[in-house]
Amino acid sequence: MDARIAGITKDLSEVAADAHEHFGPLSAEQLNWKPAEESWSVAQCLDHLIRTNHEFDAEFERFKAGGRENSFWENYSPFTGWFGRFLINASKNDSKKIKAPSKRIVPPSNIDADIVERFVDDFAAINLKIEACAGLDREKTVLTSPFLKVMTYKLDDAFTLLVEHTRRHIRQAKRVTDAAGFPK
Repeated sequence: MDARIAGITKDLSEVAADAHEHFGPLSAEQLNWKPAEESWSVAQCLDHLIRTNHEFDAEFERFKAGGRENSFWENYSPFTGWFGRFLINASKNDSKKIKAPSKRIVPPSNIDADIVERFVDDFAAINLKIEACAGLDREKTVLTSPFLKVMTYKLDDAFTLLVEHTRRHIRQAKRVTDAAGFPK
């Protein structure tokens, strides 16, 4: 496995371990508590990340099967590099609220207390899928967003985005536990 893939999987493993440490001891009430009606709970942040990751399952299956080729649009989109950088930078900026691009990845209001374990397990599975991509040319392999078909980005940017998007929502979940009124 190359250093880049090892770095991505290490980052994701560290984020999952951090989430387990911070949120694993929380009760169902604490996991589902929201500081405001329009805010997300810790459980919703974790569930959103799981749902978002699964939107890419079909792509990972195509990579695993081999022979996946970029579409015409993926090969010639003039926006590929721009979209990747834009999404990565947006994920790093916590001051800007971003609406989920699809109802498929908006979590329900009440989530079972096993969400933390499901989150950790999901990220272990994601790491295996990423490791299976080690032989791909991550600069030439281009993905189309499952949410907005005009949006394309390099596989390498997709991996960076995965890490940054995950970190963003873990920071968001930690802010929930620090909010006034959080049940102790």
